[in-house]
Amino acid sequence: MSAEDHLLEAKRRILAATLPHVAFDGWSGGALLRGTRGAGFEPEMAARAFPGGPIEMVDFWIHEADRMMLDELARHDLPAMRVPERIALALRLRLMQQAPNREAVRRAMALQALPGHAAGALKSVYRTVDAIWHAAGDTATDWNFYTKRILLAGVYGSTVLFWLDDKSEGFAATWEFLERRLADVMGIQKLRGAANKFFERLRRRAS
Repeated sequence: MSAEDHLLEAKRRILAATLPHVAFDGWSGGALLRGTRGAGFEPEMAARAFPGGPIEMVDFWIHEADRMMLDELARHDLPAMRVPERIALALRLRLMQQAPNREAVRRAMALQALPGHAAGALKSVYRTVDAIWHAAGDTATDWNFYTKRILLAGVYGSTVLFWLDDKSEGFAATWEFLERRLADVMGIQKLRGAANKFFERLRRRAS
């Protein structure tokens, strides 16, 4: 195993050992140190694994969550589903995988909302929605590429906020909320697609 692989494994172990502390201590230096010790490392390993501190650990956690979501998504028969169904499934898997860590998600959002962290927060959301669109089979290369990601980022963000306070059994209320939001977004996409075709016909007639 390479040094890079060893470091990655250490980061995963420290993250897993830190998460139980986050609910009480937030994404703090103290939680990171306790997680580092809990993973069996000396305190100095915290700075080696996450030189940027807790905010870097949050970014790593989001990367890991994206990876876990895509791994689980690949086990489903995606070709048998429509694109909206694939996207809904991806978002449901993402939230269900993080259900034991809802408070950590809440604390991560609060940390990312602090001044100086906004750019990193936007990048992490973009990575997530971009991964979902690619997994859903999106091949757009024009302006629709960005429009789809912006719209899905809105759906994802609002659904996470709803989910954080959802007390319904099995998060049933969240899934209903998600379906409504996705229906709205897909409706916008259809309208834009129809408008593009209409104006393209006008352009051809005029030429």
